[in-house]
Amino acid sequence: MKIVNIIGARPQFIKYVPVSKAIEKINASGHPVRDVLVHTGQHYDYSMSKIFFDELGIKEPDYHLGVGSGPHGMQTASVLQKTEEVCLQERPDIVVVYGDTNSTLGGALASAKLHVPIAHVEAGLRSFNKCMPEEINRILTDHISSVLFCPTNAAVDNLCREGFEVRAVNGGPPHISSPLIINTGDVMYDALLYSLKIAEEKSSVLRDLDIAPKTYRVLTVHRAENTDNEVNFKEIIDFVNDTSSGSSILFPMHPRTRKVYENIRTKFSGNVRIIGPVGYFDFLTLVKNSELVMTDSGGLQKEAYWLKVPCVTLRHETEWVETVQSGWNVLYRDYKGSHRPSEAEGLLYGDGRAAERIVETLIGSFECRKCPSGGAHGGPF
Repeated sequence: MKIVNIIGARPQFIKYVPVSKAIEKINASGHPVRDVLVHTGQHYDYSMSKIFFDELGIKEPDYHLGVGSGPHGMQTASVLQKTEEVCLQERPDIVVVYGDTNSTLGGALASAKLHVPIAHVEAGLRSFNKCMPEEINRILTDHISSVLFCPTNAAVDNLCREGFEVRAVNGGPPHISSPLIINTGDVMYDALLYSLKIAEEKSSVLRDLDIAPKTYRVLTVHRAENTDNEVNFKEIIDFVNDTSSGSSILFPMHPRTRKVYENIRTKFSGNVRIIGPVGYFDFLTLVKNSELVMTDSGGLQKEAYWLKVPCVTLRHETEWVETVQSGWNVLYRDYKGSHRPSEAEGLLYGDGRAAERIVETLIGSFECRKCPSGGAHGGPF
């Protein structure tokens, strides 16, 4: 069986790790699965890409598409064009895409045009804000996928409201008109459980930055809806300055955010310490030892929840509604200076075995489902 995994941005590198390890485990048991890794190059700076491959032990990509940065249409089109070439070369049984980036949608569109089945990891998430490019990417990818791997029950419910029907796993081969929907749990939780032990052993970031646990807050801002809109970015800067005047804030700044920040007049107060991006192990250590997280990142909202660190989301909505319902997360328009969360319910996002369920489902659903011409299920090969 041949699986093409498409990744291209920092969160996708992290999500892919447990899936790759689940494939390795299957291979070790004598069940051959070929894992073809495609790196689109959407994130290409060392601090946002190569460091994650080095730290997390991700294998060298079989294909590096080198799409780089650019407007949404150009970037998505480049991923689509180059992924099509990979699919024609590799003839995979299925293509797996992750999350909600332009790499996600571009890879899915290329596969759909060639009638190669698509599995979407982190399907069913909705912010209900179509001004977000990520929301468009999620919706379109879900509606052209054959398998929808949902991280939560809420994600499954979102798909059902859009007309999808949940059916039995053994109810016949999945396809676009009748996709398979499974709540696997969240692969990010798998990755965190794996990485946290390593971070505790290897990270020296607190010592390197000369900061003590629970004496600082962590801030991240990177979404286009915030950084590409000066009004929104100024509002966030003012919010951080107004609500954190007596606190030390650590801000590992995304390279794209830095470019925008350098060209606007409104600035963070002196208590905001801006540093470059850090590796995943160092970042987990920083979050775990912080007193509060402020972010527009979806992944970080969950990581804060799992690490039992209160979070303020710098957006007007979130697709991770469970974190808000638990009390560990609050939208910044609703922030009153503090919030008192209840104890985190760790099983809201699964039990840390999401990747195993994903790989087992792919093998059970697509292995040996070849069309008469010898290509992938339903494909033109």
